Amino acid sequence: MTTKADVARLAALTALVLDQRLQQLRLAAAARDRSRMQIAALDLPQIDHDLPLPIAGQVGLAYERWADQRRTELNALIARQTVEWMAARSAASLAFGRAEALRGVAARQARDQPRTP
Repeated sequence: MTTKADVARLAALTALVLDQRLQQLRLAAAARDRSRMQIAALDLPQIDHDLPLPIAGQVGLAYERWADQRRTELNALIARQTVEWMAARSAASLAFGRAEALRGVAARQARDQPRTP
């Protein structure tokens, strides 16, 4: 039978693992959000009104070619980051389940423990 101290130690370790997994999830989500913001920034208008019209058109086309290539790169990066985020979410979910199971064991142990007068 597991002692109350053993369960408390396991609960503390499980809480640390949960905190670490949640931090990994936050970092993965933040990285993916930054990449999404970079794609959104590519869609902002990039017009320079100081240039003559024909040159402004050429500059605009060159920018659009570059932006399309950058979007392709960022979409591939976001796909990888989404996979990392999903793995981190799964690990955090598992750690949360373990922490909840240990809380249940501790509660059951506290409830079933005979009271001393």
